[in-house]
Amino acid sequence: MTDPQSGASPAPYRRPETPLLDKVILPPDLRRLKPGELRQLADELRAEMIDAVSVTGGHLGAGLGVVELTVALHYVFNTPDDKLIWDVGHQAYPHKILTGRRDRIRTLRQGGGLSGFTKRSESDYDPFGAAHSSTSISAGLGFAIANKLSGAPGKAIAVIGDGAMSAGMAYEAMNNAHEAGNRLVVVLNDNDMSIAPPVGALSAYLARAYSSNTFLGIRDAVRQVARRALPRPLQGPAKRADEFFRTLGTGGTLFEELGFYYVGPIDGHDLDILVPILENVRDAAEGPCLIHVVTKKGKGYAPAEAAADKYHGVVKFDVVTGKQHKPAPGGPPSYTNVFADALIAEAVRDDKVVAITAAMPSGTGIDRFAKAFPDRSFDVGIAEQHAVTFAAGMAAQGYRPFAAIYSTFLQRAYDQVVHDVCIQNLPVRFAIDRAGLVGADGSTHAGSFDITYLATLPNMVVMAAADEAELVHMVHTCALHDSGPIAVRYPRGEGVGVPLPAAPQQLEIGKGRVVREGKKVAILSLGTRLAEANKAADELDARGLSTSVADMRFAKPLDEALIRRMCATHDVVLTIEEGAIGGFGAHVLTMASDEGLMDTGLRIRTLRLPDIFQEHEKPEKQYAEAGLDAAGIVKTVLSALRHNSLAVNEGARA
Repeated sequence: MTDPQSGASPAPYRRPETPLLDKVILPPDLRRLKPGELRQLADELRAEMIDAVSVTGGHLGAGLGVVELTVALHYVFNTPDDKLIWDVGHQAYPHKILTGRRDRIRTLRQGGGLSGFTKRSESDYDPFGAAHSSTSISAGLGFAIANKLSGAPGKAIAVIGDGAMSAGMAYEAMNNAHEAGNRLVVVLNDNDMSIAPPVGALSAYLARAYSSNTFLGIRDAVRQVARRALPRPLQGPAKRADEFFRTLGTGGTLFEELGFYYVGPIDGHDLDILVPILENVRDAAEGPCLIHVVTKKGKGYAPAEAAADKYHGVVKFDVVTGKQHKPAPGGPPSYTNVFADALIAEAVRDDKVVAITAAMPSGTGIDRFAKAFPDRSFDVGIAEQHAVTFAAGMAAQGYRPFAAIYSTFLQRAYDQVVHDVCIQNLPVRFAIDRAGLVGADGSTHAGSFDITYLATLPNMVVMAAADEAELVHMVHTCALHDSGPIAVRYPRGEGVGVPLPAAPQQLEIGKGRVVREGKKVAILSLGTRLAEANKAADELDARGLSTSVADMRFAKPLDEALIRRMCATHDVVLTIEEGAIGGFGAHVLTMASDEGLMDTGLRIRTLRLPDIFQEHEKPEKQYAEAGLDAAGIVKTVLSALRHNSLAVNEGARA
């Protein structure tokens, strides 16, 4: 490959030398460095992170943006006694390198390797696990108050991104934070939304001045005098005057109203500014502080800085060129793209179709919808609760909203699903991406529970697509379903390669389809385990066990007629789903119990995700470990038949 401007070939990549970083195993080693050495350490840390993620893939841009901040925080604060809590954890790779995990950093997100997020079981320097947004301030407040009550030393430092500040939970925590006093420090990492003007020498000077003990002391003294000496009618104007002069340089009135000393905005890449300000805040005598730090996502790596998403999530890549090693084109489309295209087609047919997502437009495909219909697409930020009730309001007004939310994130809006959607029987359409296991992102992002938590709700319809063609039909069915809420779930990754339909079909609610007929064993499959069910049926047929396979399509309402027929005509009925206990299989068992379908000796077995949080691994390995592949199906069927034979023999002897 050549440089497009000069025509010259780039220099071959050489793994960076890191003489200073090599001396830092844990933060106490870092704190022995001279302040003048921190710049070199940060440069080496950034190079090490780029090299590691080029091998493993993962979240790159966010970590690059907080390299200097990470160095400064561990340099100034006495971690792990001071608790450093990273919101979400996308940006925690530099933190992992500095906290005793550098020797394993090239196992990130690999089976048996380091988690892509902070994890309590991994290190004492990870005091709180995080992978969902906007939890850090609440957790930090918990640590701070616990220390306050016990009289233990130590502060809590919560690092939260500006995007995460769109979630109401962050403000709920801040509204309560005054209880922690100076034991709580919040670092607002502003890297995307530009909620503050560009920083410069003046704002850096003001921030440094405002964070000093002298300035904080003066402000406290003024407040005390105002409260004690001024008549009540004059206390309000005095407070407003303080806010007016302070916000001329900072703009922190909102945070001050929530009880914080606001410091900033400051340049998050300038260690000469960061370190003394953090030291001032560390030593402040009164009140919780919020430090507003402006950083650049992807900082220090040109391909990341130039990318629209700042290389938020990457696969393995070439360090020199930045080119990612993505699969060659020509394979099956991803379920996300199939959904997006199907939704666009529905919007062309019906101007009442609108799309809503919660800060995941590209992850859910809503970015594609937004290009076609910008006025009918809504990204509400990290606010899943609001997204669901917003959709309910639009549905109540006659629109056909699709709320496209990851399964694991929809959990955060369960109360709204129950009260604002299902009780009122409003036709909100839930497009549930990342259903089932998700591989490298692990248990925090697995869509394990949506069948269970949705199918238990009255009025709700729950569908699961077996393949990409079925997904097209289900999107169309959602669009036309106006009698109540409806959900369609589908996994991460590529489809199975079936042809997409020329025109979508409206599915009959609560009706499955039989894809092969047999006589001995019936496999009732929900979702994309259908391909494995067919493989298992091939092997069972080869063993002389004639096998039926049904794509049930609906977890709720069940196709009761189909289930009765399968139970009446087969010796073993097996259900399989990509969800936790309490889902599709549990509903089938409940029906069978209520109707006495097992009284004749029928064997029913349910295959589902195990009752554990599965660690990160390749999805195919995760499903094999869960017994949800063809081998697991065959093993379960043979075990059921063996158990049945033993029971028959025992009965004969009796």
